[in-house]
Parts: sequence; C-alpha cells; structure tokens
Amino acid sequence: MRDVLEAVDAALRGGSPIAVATVVKTWSSAPRQPGAAMAVTLSGEAIGSVSGGCVEGAVYEVATEVLETGVPQVVTYGVSDDDALAVGLTCGGIIRLLVERIDADGFPELPAVAAAQRDEVPVAVVTVVESPEPDPDQHESVIAAGPPVGSRMVVWADRIDGSLGSTRLDDAVSERARGMLEQGQTGIQRLGADGERRGDDLAVFIVSYQPPPRMYVFGAIDFAAAVVRMGKFLGYRVTVCDARPIFATKARFPEADELVVDWPHRFLDTAAVDERTVMCVLTHDPKFDVPLLLKALRTPAAYVGAMGSRRTHDNRLALLRAEGLTEAELRRLRSPIGLDLGARTPEETAVSVAAEIIALRWGGTGAALADLDTPIHRDAPAPTSARMPSNA
Repeated sequence: MRDVLEAVDAALRGGSPIAVATVVKTWSSAPRQPGAAMAVTLSGEAIGSVSGGCVEGAVYEVATEVLETGVPQVVTYGVSDDDALAVGLTCGGIIRLLVERIDADGFPELPAVAAAQRDEVPVAVVTVVESPEPDPDQHESVIAAGPPVGSRMVVWADRIDGSLGSTRLDDAVSERARGMLEQGQTGIQRLGADGERRGDDLAVFIVSYQPPPRMYVFGAIDFAAAVVRMGKFLGYRVTVCDARPIFATKARFPEADELVVDWPHRFLDTAAVDERTVMCVLTHDPKFDVPLLLKALRTPAAYVGAMGSRRTHDNRLALLRAEGLTEAELRRLRSPIGLDLGARTPEETAVSVAAEIIALRWGGTGAALADLDTPIHRDAPAPTSARMPSNA
C-alpha cells in the first residue's frame, strides 16, 4: 500500500472509506512486485497500479464491490486466454491481490503509519490474507478459527498497535515482521492459526515501510547533477558531498536532499551506511577518491562505483592496494562506473549508472532482453558484497 498511502490517509481524514487492492504474491513474470497497490475512492477515482494496465479494469470492478459491501476479497489473475475480452496478464505471470475497504474505524493506526513514512520512521503493517475456519464436525476447542481475513496489526521497533487475536500469535507475527522490516522486505509469511512456528494454515502479508535508501554522490560536477536526478527518480534520498563550496551549491543541485561541504572521506566517517546504500564516486581525482574508497569499500554499502578512464582505474587500484585493501575488497568496486551503453552526455551516463545499480539489485545481466531466453522479471538474489538486497 506504500504507493497509495497518502491517498488513503487523505480519504480517511476526509471521513470517506476507500478500497485498496494490494499485490500480495506473484509468480513467474509478474509486472509488479508484492506491495504494489491501487486505490478506488467513493467518487470512482482510481489511484496507483497493480499490473501496469493488464487487469486494472477487472480490479476496479472488484474494488467498487468491496467498497460497497465491506467484505474483503482475495483474487488471482493469470494469463489471459484466446478470447480477446478475457481478463489476464499478457506477460505470462500470475498475481494474487487482497482487495479491502479501509475506513477510520477499521484502520485507526493508518494516520500514524502515514506520518511514519513521511518522517522516515520504520514501521511494518501486517494483514491477514488467509485464515483457517473451524471444522463444523469438530469441537471448537479442537480446531479453532484464525483471525478474519483483513485483520491487521502495525509493528514498530519498540511496540505493536492492534492485535490479531492472541498474545502468542501477535508475538510470533511481530517477530517475523521486525525481521522483514530490518531487511526492507515485503511479502507473505505462513504460520499456525495461533502463531505455531511449524503451522502454515494462516498467511499474513507484511509490508515494510522503511526510509528511502541513501545515495551518496561524491564530486559536484555536471555528471553528478544528472546522477542526482536519476537517483531521486529511483526513490533514493540523495546527498551530494564535495570539499569545494563553490561547486556544492543548491543552485547546481536543486533536487538533492542534502548538500555537504567536506572532504568525502571525512564525511563518510559519520555518514549512515547500510546494505541498501549506494555510493557514486565521481571525483576521479586521487586526492579525493583514494581516501574515500579506502573507507567506502569496507562499509556494508550495496554499491560503490567510481568514475574514470581505464587508465585512471588501473592507477587507482594500484594506490588502493598499496594502502592495504585486499583483492576481495577491490572486487566490490564498480569501475569504470556504469554499464556499457555507449553513454556520452551526463544524462546518458546517469542512465548507465542507474542501469548498473538496478542490475546488481535484481541479479540482471545487463544484456539485451531480445538476446536472452530467461525470465524478464526475477526475484532479488541473496544479498552479497557485490549485490544489492531487495527494497520492496
């Protein structure tokens, strides 16, 4: 629901319910990842997307029905058949969605969740998407029903708001939610109806609302301005750092979230760096980038790329080896920065850098799709020192 959270918050503040369809699971070459959402207002306005256009019409109809009845629905869409009017995904994937009506009474924690996203405070929202029903032939104490589909709980680092019905279930779910929140993951978790770890008859969908990942751009040059714009487009919180105050100005970098006038390596001593952070070193000047890279390549950053010619790269490696960096640490360096797109202009170079960051995040090859027969969409690979974790 991250995509439409502000719209949902605005509707509830205005006293109106709103229907939200959220992708909770995908198979094969699905166009959108879990967490993608579309909202439908009382006035009939549709906001957001769950498939890039393939099934939005059908989802809209379900959402208007749910908005009227208040009964949540779980719907699945796969490949369309030969009928031109059939509803389906032309990409060959399958998506499952939870469609629910949200109002102030049913989700009183939503304003706090929206505020947390604006203030960059991590929080996870848990929603029940599958729940067992009691067997009518058995005594209720033998097989108990789970919480109703649509039941919700909000998990913070230090507390939970709401309940799924029992302390044991709340504790088990909140433990998993915090683990996913720490990794910035969104997806389904299965467990027993009362939180049993070996059970699988209850499914909860956990959406992680984490602060935007950080992009640090070192070197306030013209190429940096284009990289900043691309970083913002991809959803990063972008900081530009340069030791020269005449270049690191708001006029040159109006879209940057932060401008820092300092030596890059000194700034990195106190900068927040985690496994979602990317660093673009564009100084291509040894007095700036060698001290910086000595520290950057020893952080948990997902990506460290450095601009420069191949001769500059070779000289840089020699200097870094002389300073004690190991071959394993040097292999983390993406230099010359970017993919081979034939880029010339700052804007083209920024696209090349962004393409490399995306490829590393999702395990892409950088090759032309027309030359491959592998799936177009894929799950993120397990994080390594050379690959970025998923940030769904």
